[in-house]
Amino acid sequence: MDFIQWFIQGFIQGFIQWFVAPMQHEFMVKAILVSALVGLVCSALSCYMTLKGWALMGDAVSHAVLPGVVIAYVMNIPLAIGAFVFGVGSVIAIGFIKAKTRIKEDTVIGLVFTGFFALGLVLVSKIRSTIDLTHILFGNVLGISDSDIVQTIIISVITLVTLAILRKDLILFCFDSTHARSIGLNTTFLYYTLLSLLSLTAVAGLQTVGIILVVAMLVTPGATAYLLSDRFDHMTLIAMALGVFSSVMGTYISYHIDGSTGGCIVVLQTILFVLAMIFAPKHGIIAQSKNTEINY
Repeated sequence: MDFIQWFIQGFIQGFIQWFVAPMQHEFMVKAILVSALVGLVCSALSCYMTLKGWALMGDAVSHAVLPGVVIAYVMNIPLAIGAFVFGVGSVIAIGFIKAKTRIKEDTVIGLVFTGFFALGLVLVSKIRSTIDLTHILFGNVLGISDSDIVQTIIISVITLVTLAILRKDLILFCFDSTHARSIGLNTTFLYYTLLSLLSLTAVAGLQTVGIILVVAMLVTPGATAYLLSDRFDHMTLIAMALGVFSSVMGTYISYHIDGSTGGCIVVLQTILFVLAMIFAPKHGIIAQSKNTEINY
């Protein structure tokens, strides 16, 4: 009995120490809070991306912002401005090529985002500066500056407020754009609003997980929540909870294993998706198998 009490007490103390140790460092406190905020915003937007089927579009925008980030650095202006311009520019380029040629949209998206991303790599390789390519590609939330934190907060507020104000219109647009247009909604405005938010959120995610992995934060939480609920409101709440949890826990794990913060966050999100895919009460593999057996 004494051994069991000793074991439980030791486990509890170790568990508490595991959470407390990182909080003794100011950079970890900032990293955890910023990661949670970015996880919240990306997850909220990911529900619309999932409903609209825009995973490839999110990939395109997140990669296309790289040359904008480099040019903004050279011009000594906020990185968000350059990233936003190139993010929206990539969308306009996709729409123009799709309208003027016979090439399908998924092919156009692949052409545009790889072209923009390659341009960014060329600029980084040729421009002599203090830019660290690995930080741009994979994020550096542990070394985030106060100005970047302010920028992330502003972007997050703009995104969340816009999603709240246009919630019903955006849901209808994502679910059935033809019906939305038929009842008088300005679908062009909603289209570019959603893509503008996507560009801004990609900038926020760039600080946390980098350009390469931000697409996972914009897709995985929404996809996971989609397996767990048929109601959009519930789906959004689940996605946001999963996004914050994986961002915070991923940051903690990266501290203790001395690994990539962005990588840990995305791996944890992927694990949560796999668990939902298998064990979701209605749409999981196990539940679907049982339903198939009952039908037979």
